[in-house]
Amino acid sequence: MSTLKNHYRGKKVLLTGHTGFKGSWMAEWLLGLGADVVGIALEPTEQPALFDQLRLKDRLEHHIQDIRDAEKVSAIITNAQPDIVFHLAAQPLVRYSYDHPIETFDTNVMGTVHVLDALRKLGKPCEAVMVTTDKCYENKEVDRPYREDDPMGGHDPYSASKGACELVVSSYRRSFFNPATYGQSHQIALASARAGNVIGGGDWALDRIVPDCMRTLAEERPVPVRNPHATRPWQHVLEPLGGYMVLAMHLADRSSADEFKSRCSGFNFGPDPESNRSVRELVEEVLACWPGAWEDQSNPDAVHEAGLLNLSIDKAEKLLGWMPVWNFETAIRETVRWYRGVLKQDMDALEITRNQIADYSERFGQ
Repeated sequence: MSTLKNHYRGKKVLLTGHTGFKGSWMAEWLLGLGADVVGIALEPTEQPALFDQLRLKDRLEHHIQDIRDAEKVSAIITNAQPDIVFHLAAQPLVRYSYDHPIETFDTNVMGTVHVLDALRKLGKPCEAVMVTTDKCYENKEVDRPYREDDPMGGHDPYSASKGACELVVSSYRRSFFNPATYGQSHQIALASARAGNVIGGGDWALDRIVPDCMRTLAEERPVPVRNPHATRPWQHVLEPLGGYMVLAMHLADRSSADEFKSRCSGFNFGPDPESNRSVRELVEEVLACWPGAWEDQSNPDAVHEAGLLNLSIDKAEKLLGWMPVWNFETAIRETVRWYRGVLKQDMDALEITRNQIADYSERFGQ
């Protein structure tokens, strides 16, 4: 198996959601590997936006396009003729989904359908990774990690939309992109990727605990904590992104029919079990790196959000050789270092981002 740099150098990679937090990190990493990146996304909604801070607009093929428009999405993908597709574009917020359920389902479910249907018309080999979330599982808040064969579900509109995305991906794989008929009726290798709560520099979204921490600490105010006892599988944003890229690389290896079929499936990319920590523990670790205070703003009448959610990553380790690199403390330290450098020390976001990608890649071993 080749390294990421050898595999992605010169490849045409189509990335949806490239103006978002995860998409911007992924675009920068792919460009650093020598890939030719084509992006489809809406304009960044936050100000500042990591996409602008990394000055990505002039370094890739940049399409501002709503993925709910099937015809235009298909035209961009057909024109790009990508070797690899990463579908990250989504409405990503749980609480927002309660206020905007139609937009959430339309973007997350039908947007995924539009990307997949465009791939039916591609007519060339392409590895496609459709990114959903750990919240796609029917979460019974049991004390065991969810495995890839657990049932899909979702209490809130966001989680349900992502569970539905996984069903859509499974349907397209079985109906149109069956790995058993690869090279006969199609040339698409299709997998899905499920990651947990990612953190890292440049996430400026409202209503997320880490950006909320950074904004209030920079203003020397106490951090408001909404769900201090909720547990999440925290991981640095580079962890799942590396997993997505390794998965796509393995999808290109069709030397074994059985192994290829196993890879054309869903994969969890989560942290080590020790990184499943409460929101309170997360905030206290942040404050160990950037001194300040926090205050409990729990609201018993707030809309439902999961209290316990863990992922099993055994499948990714066994089939892809993927393992998380940074532990909980390192992920927090590097995240705080990014924000504090940019917000308080006027450091260049692009330089810090590139340095962290380089540091992570060295340990990642790919």
